[in-house]
Amino acid sequence: MWRLKASGVRTLLLLLGLLCLDLVPSFGRETTSVTLHSEQDMNSEDFIQLSNVTETVGNSQLLVHYLCSNPCIVNIEVVASSELKSGISIFKKRWKNEKHLHELRKRKVDLEFPSIMIYRDDYFISHSIIVHSVLLRAWIVHQQVDLQPGKNNGSSSPTAKTFALLRTIPPFQRPFKDHRVCFVWNVEHMWRLEANRIPQCPLEEDVIQILNFTYASSGGHHGIVKKFERFHNRELEAKRQQFMDYPKFTVSIWLYLLHYCLSPLCGILHHIDPNNMYSTPLLFLTSEGYVHIQMQLVSGSDFAVKTNFKLPLKHWFRLDVAFNGRELMITTHAGEHWEYRNHQVFGLKEDVYHNDTSGYCILGGSKYVPGIEGFFGPVKYYRIRFLETSEIKNQLFGKEIAEKITEYYKRCSSIREIVYIYITVLQEAKAPEAKSSLDYYSDLESRYGERPVCLGFPWGKHIAEKHSDLFHLLRKTNLDRVVLDKPHELAREIGKIIFKDIMKRLSGRDGLEHLSSSIPALMDSSCCGYHKASHVLAVIHETGLSAPRDAMQGLLYSLVGAQGDERLAVMKLGYKHYQGIDNYTLDLDLAYAYYNNIAKKTPQDHQTLQGEQAYVETVRLMEDENVKAQTKENGDVFLWLKHEAERGDVAAQHRLAQMFFWGQQGIAKNIEAAIAWYEKGALENEDPITMYDYAIILFRGQGVPRNRRLALRLMQKAAAQGLHQAVNGLGWYYHSLKKNYTKALKYWTKADKMGNVDSAYNLGVMYLDGIHPTAPGKNETLAFDYIHRAAKGGHIEGAVLASHYFMTGSVDGIPRDADTAVLWAKYVAEQNGYLGYDLRKALDAYLEMSWHDAFLHYLLTAEAGVEMSQTNLAYLCEERPELAARYLSFNCVSRYYNLSVFQRDAPSFAFLKMGDLYYYGHHNQSKDLGMAIWMYTQAALLDDSQGFFNLAQLLEEGYSLPDDILEHLKIDKPSHRSNGHILEELYER
Repeated sequence: MWRLKASGVRTLLLLLGLLCLDLVPSFGRETTSVTLHSEQDMNSEDFIQLSNVTETVGNSQLLVHYLCSNPCIVNIEVVASSELKSGISIFKKRWKNEKHLHELRKRKVDLEFPSIMIYRDDYFISHSIIVHSVLLRAWIVHQQVDLQPGKNNGSSSPTAKTFALLRTIPPFQRPFKDHRVCFVWNVEHMWRLEANRIPQCPLEEDVIQILNFTYASSGGHHGIVKKFERFHNRELEAKRQQFMDYPKFTVSIWLYLLHYCLSPLCGILHHIDPNNMYSTPLLFLTSEGYVHIQMQLVSGSDFAVKTNFKLPLKHWFRLDVAFNGRELMITTHAGEHWEYRNHQVFGLKEDVYHNDTSGYCILGGSKYVPGIEGFFGPVKYYRIRFLETSEIKNQLFGKEIAEKITEYYKRCSSIREIVYIYITVLQEAKAPEAKSSLDYYSDLESRYGERPVCLGFPWGKHIAEKHSDLFHLLRKTNLDRVVLDKPHELAREIGKIIFKDIMKRLSGRDGLEHLSSSIPALMDSSCCGYHKASHVLAVIHETGLSAPRDAMQGLLYSLVGAQGDERLAVMKLGYKHYQGIDNYTLDLDLAYAYYNNIAKKTPQDHQTLQGEQAYVETVRLMEDENVKAQTKENGDVFLWLKHEAERGDVAAQHRLAQMFFWGQQGIAKNIEAAIAWYEKGALENEDPITMYDYAIILFRGQGVPRNRRLALRLMQKAAAQGLHQAVNGLGWYYHSLKKNYTKALKYWTKADKMGNVDSAYNLGVMYLDGIHPTAPGKNETLAFDYIHRAAKGGHIEGAVLASHYFMTGSVDGIPRDADTAVLWAKYVAEQNGYLGYDLRKALDAYLEMSWHDAFLHYLLTAEAGVEMSQTNLAYLCEERPELAARYLSFNCVSRYYNLSVFQRDAPSFAFLKMGDLYYYGHHNQSKDLGMAIWMYTQAALLDDSQGFFNLAQLLEEGYSLPDDILEHLKIDKPSHRSNGHILEELYER
C-alpha cells in the first residue's frame, strides 16, 4: 500500500483526475460511455473517484478509489426517478476508514438493482417500471462520533464527492431474467409465443373536449355531469398524481350570458367530491357579474377569490382559468378580434389540492347551486398543463349558430321594448283621470263615452314600418287583461296572447294552410319570451312543415326554447342528442342534462293544479279499444260512469274523481268536481282507496282547506282495511308531520313488505338523510338499493334519484352508466303534465276529425322524442297521406315508424310496419329482406303473432332465416332438420 506525504497528495490527485478522464470518455445518449463528475473541498486532502462504471443500469462491480485525511465514512448510493416517484434510494452502502489515513485506497462494491428496473416482464416479474433517470453518487464525510444507528456519524457536508448518470433502458428493450427454473413444455411454448410481443398503448392526450355542441342553460339546478378517469398511460397518470398538491391544469370555456345570477352564486363549472363536498375547481358567477373562484387547499380548508372585472352580457366570450401551483390566472376575451380583454393573476399562500378523478364535475347547475342563464360554447380541459391564453386551442366552432343567437337576442330586445312602451302608452291613455263631479265635460264623457285619444308613441316611421307585423298584432289583440304590475312578465304575457291566437287559427280544418304566414307572428311571440312558439318554429324549420327546411334556424329556436325552459323544446334537444340524429351530436351527457331538467320538474308539476297540464295516457290510434274508451262529459262512457256513481257504485265514484282530478280519458280537469266525488266515496261509502286519495288531498290542502285530523282518521281506516298505500301514508304522517322516525319506519317497512313502491323510496330517503333509527348516519349504498327498487316500480322521484346515481357513479359498487341514466330521466320527463296536455290536444283533435290540428300536435310531440306520438303520427300519415305529401318534405311514415322502433318500449305494431316497408321497399329505398326479417323478429319477440306469421310466410316464399335469427327466436336448428319443421313451429307460435 502506498504511503504519501501530505505535500505530494495534490499532485497525485491531478494526475489521477487526468487518468480517469482518459479512461472514462464523455457521456451522451448516443454514446456508450458515462461521464463522472467530481468535486473536492479545496481546504481538504480527501479524494474519491469511481471506475468500472457501466454505461447503462444493470448489476455490476464498481471500483471505488478514495483517500481520507481524517477518520471518515465513505458513502455509495444509487437514486432513481420512476414514473410514479422521484428521488427513490434503491442502493446504499457505506464503510468507515479510521486507520489508513493519507493513503489512496480502493474497494470493490457489488451494485445490485431491483429486477423490475433491469429486466422485462415475464411469468415471475410483472409490471416492470419505467425509469426516467438513475444517479450513482459517492461522497466522503469526516467521522465525528461512533457509527451508530439513528445518530449523526459525519460532518454536515462532504469533503469530497463524485457522481455519474446511468442510461436507462425502456422495459421492452431489456433482457429476460434467467430464473433458473424449468417450465412445463406447454407453458413454455405459450410464453415464447407472447415473449416478444410488445403491447401497443392507445393514443392518449391530457386534453378533454368537455363540450363540443352549444348547450342551453336555463338557470335551473341541472347541468352536464362529467366524470374523469385515470390515464391509461402510466407516465401521464404519474404526472397527474404528482400534481395533486401542486396543480397544473387549464380550463377554457365559451359563454354567452343573458344576465347575471339571480341567486348569490350560479354555477359555471364546479367539482363535487365523493363526500358531496365542493372541491377544486369551482367557478361561479356572482349576482354582480364577477367570477368567484373557489378551491380546496391541501390543509383541508377552502379558499376563494373574486375577479375585479365583470363578465360581458349578450356577447360571446372565452373564459380561461389556469392553475400553476400557487398561481391562478384568469383571462377573458371578447370581440371579433379579441379587442375586449381582461386579465388577472392571483398568488396563493397555500398549496391547492386537485384530484379530478375523485367525484365528478358539473358544467352549469346542480342540486347545490343553480346554473347560469345563457349558453355554453366549446369547453376544453387540459388536465396536467398550465397554458397561457395564446397557447390554448379552443376556437368557437359553430360560429353560424353563435352569430344567430346574438342576432336573435338583439332583435328580441327591440321587440320587448316596443311591446312594453306600447302597452304603457295604451294603458295610460285609458286610465281614468281624477275629475271634479262638477266638471261639465266629465259628466258628458260619463254619459256618452270616452273622448278620442291621440296615442303618442315615441318611435318614428322607420320603426313602425320595420315592425309593421308586430304593430298589426298588437292592435288586433285584446290587451285588457294585461297588467303592468310585473313589467318583466309583461312581454311574455303578450307573447302568450299572440301564440294562442295563432294556434286557434291553425286548429281549423285547413289550419296548416296558414302556417307559413304565421311564422313572423310566431317569431314575435318567441321574442316576447313565450317559448312554446320557439318550439313550434324549431319543428317548422327542421321538418320543413309548410316552409323550406332550415336546420340552422331549427337549431336556433330549439336552443332558445330550451333556454327558456319550454318543456317540449328541452325534451327535443335531449332526444336528438340521445339518438345523435338530425345533425345533433351523439352526447349522452348532454342528453342527460336536458332530460334531467324536465325530470326534476315533473314531480313539482304534478303537485301544481294550475296550468295547461293533463295526465299522460298511452293511447295509440291503431288500438281501437283504447281509442273508444276516450270520452267527453256528454259522451256515453262518461254518462254511464256518472249514472253508476250516482247509484252509489264506489268504483265508478273513484274513477270519476280520478278523471276530474288528473284530466284523464278526455275529461277536462275539474278539481271541485273531483273533490266532490272523492268526498262522497270516502265519507259516505268508506271505500278504502277513495279514503286514501281524499286523505292525501286534505293533508296537502289541494283545492280544499287543510284538515289533518279528518285526513288521519280516513288514512287509519283505509290502512285497517289492508290498503298498502294507506299504510305508507301513515308512515309519511309520522315522518313529515310528527317527526317520529321510529313509527314511520314501522309503517314503511310493513308497506314495503306489502309491495308498496312509495315506501321503498321513503326507506331509501331515510338512509340518504341519515335518520334511519337502526342505522344512523348517511348510507348511500343502502339508500340506492331501495330507491332503485322504487324506480323499477314506477316511482317518479325514485327514478330521478336513480338516474342521478347512475350518471355520477357516486355509489360504491354502482359504476357510472350514462345510457341507463338518460333512460331513467327520459322516462320521468315523459310523464310531465305539460306534455300530457299536448298529447291530449292531439288525441282530442283526432277524435273530432280535425286532421290538421291532430297532425300538428302529434308532430310537435313526436319531434320531442315521444314514442307514442311518433307511432301515432306515422299511422295518421298512413290514414291521411295527403297531409304528409302536401306539408312535409320527407316520407312521414318511414321516418316516424323508424324513430319509434329505436325507442326503449317500441310497440310491435311499429316493428311490423317497418318490416313491411323494408320488404316492399319505400321512398327511394330498395327492398331489404334482411332488415325486414329483423323487424318481424322483433315483433315476434314481443309475442306478436303477426310477427311469427310474417316470418313463416317468408319461409313459404323460399327464403331462409339466418342462424342468429333462429337463435333469437330460441329455435334449435339441429332439432329442426328442414324448413318445414321450422315453418311448423312458427305457425304454432
